[in-house]
Amino acid sequence: MTIGELAERTGMTVRNIRAHQTRGILPPPVVHGRTGYYNEEHVARIELTRELQADGLNLEAIRRMGESVNGAAAEIHNLTRSLRVPFEEETPEIVDLTELIEIWKKEVEEGRGPEMLERGEKLGTIRTLPDGKVEVISPQMMKAAAALAEVGMSSEAVLEVAEKLRRNADEIARLFTDLFLEQVWKPFDEAGRPESEWPKVRETLERTRPLGADVLLGVFQIAIAEATDKALGQTIRKVARSETEKAKGKARGGKEKKSRR
Repeated sequence: MTIGELAERTGMTVRNIRAHQTRGILPPPVVHGRTGYYNEEHVARIELTRELQADGLNLEAIRRMGESVNGAAAEIHNLTRSLRVPFEEETPEIVDLTELIEIWKKEVEEGRGPEMLERGEKLGTIRTLPDGKVEVISPQMMKAAAALAEVGMSSEAVLEVAEKLRRNADEIARLFTDLFLEQVWKPFDEAGRPESEWPKVRETLERTRPLGADVLLGVFQIAIAEATDKALGQTIRKVARSETEKAKGKARGGKEKKSRR
């Protein structure tokens, strides 16, 4: 494509494209005759530059990074997108604040509604919008919270558990990230990041995250079964012993009454 077509495709001005070339951020075009032509590599580099700028990198840092990727800007861009996409995407829902108030009824009556909103935002499950509505980032989690409230568990207690789970989940996520870096990225990096291996690295990353969730779910199911068996088993045995002692007491009381007669 020509520079004009590239500008139209990416939404940049021709002037900015040339400025990126001057800075060394964008590779030069392939020249045929007197016309420079651009390809998908240039489109990917421009999109990657935008995303890295949004993440806070300045143009000089982006230029240095571009020099180190051996022309693999498209693969870097694809990998960056993979990092941003949840492995099981949930579509956020926009709800009225009244729906949350219904779940947090007790806390709202106690004047702690704003506190609950703040904690929910910090947890990453909701986001307040300027129009007074609320974006529920994880509807699945919100439905679970509402269901737990329906069976008698307080929203405060559920939120406290969710906050603890988030802290533990962060550590678990780091474990799987370290696993990917050590077993996949490190050998790839040490091999000089060959261009032909980029798709394999991206595919491995995309598969690792859902498989990691499967491993976590399996371990959690075993752990919660053992935990509930231990905790509830002890409680039930205490109740059983208590009922047995009561029954024995009644039996002894009945024998004493008979003997007095």
